[in-house]
Amino acid sequence: MKTTSDLRIATSLCFLLTILTLAACRKHAAWSDTAAHKSGFVTANGIRINYLDWGGSGPVLILIHGVFDNPHIYDDLAPAFTDHFRVIAYARRGHGLSEAKEPYDLTTLTEDLRGVMDALGITRAHLAGWSMGGEEVTAMAGTHPERVDRIVYLDAAYYPEDPTFEAASKALPSSYMNPPASAMASLDAWRAYERDVWYPGVDDSSRIEAYVRELIVIQPDGTVRNRMNDSTAQALQQHPRNYTKVHCPALAIFAQSTLDVSHGNSARIAEAKAYEEKYMGPIRAASIERVKRELPGVEVVDVPGTHGDFLFISRKQVVTAMRRFLTESVPHS
Repeated sequence: MKTTSDLRIATSLCFLLTILTLAACRKHAAWSDTAAHKSGFVTANGIRINYLDWGGSGPVLILIHGVFDNPHIYDDLAPAFTDHFRVIAYARRGHGLSEAKEPYDLTTLTEDLRGVMDALGITRAHLAGWSMGGEEVTAMAGTHPERVDRIVYLDAAYYPEDPTFEAASKALPSSYMNPPASAMASLDAWRAYERDVWYPGVDDSSRIEAYVRELIVIQPDGTVRNRMNDSTAQALQQHPRNYTKVHCPALAIFAQSTLDVSHGNSARIAEAKAYEEKYMGPIRAASIERVKRELPGVEVVDVPGTHGDFLFISRKQVVTAMRRFLTESVPHS
């Protein structure tokens, strides 16, 4: 026969077990993306492509991400435009949830964009490309001008074919492109690496959470691996951009630096400053002058931040510049 003491012990154990069970459920609860967009797939140019649609009414604005990235880089920016535009972003071939299939030449990538537009019933759109996304923006405006209204370069109006740009790419400190093994130990470790290296100026990690998660795949043991396979990563390359064929109004927004020269330990700051001074500072200045020559009437805007984080820390300036440019009634001449 159980005593009162036995019952108290049993009750306490049940209570403790309940608390531990609830805690475990919370710990392992599946994460869900709460961003104000829907995710879907279309078949474009013979492959399956993932797209994000924030809705909105008015002209279509298509956002194109950079190399090794995914369309969630725009989760924080896109909602600022849905009152005047229908906003779309898609995962470029081999990126995010889109199919990985060669080739990755510029003609193919541009036809992917045109195929996405066709599949979604978009006859004409504004295009905005970040980083390597500037390739499709330039090529689409040059080869299919009837499909493009205005274009925006988000730290993307560079010249990858320039030998100095290639030298700068090769000189990029290895920690920025080659995550250490410790960064792949868990989602938390990966998130910390991404924020420390590319987004130290972003005040709230939730602003990049979906983006960070879609870069990797979480393994059953809790470790992570890159979502993009090695063969795809090796096949991707920068392509020359022929700005002289672009005749629509253009806005080029430049971040003040490529690497963060303000955050981190003294060694990292010194490394970043040296890289900016030797490579990207001169390249940025030369690119601005050259794009002004080759793209008559282009509007150039400089904003604070790095190549990776300016969309977040200079969000207000970027949104203001883009909204004014995309809605002004008189095109640049």
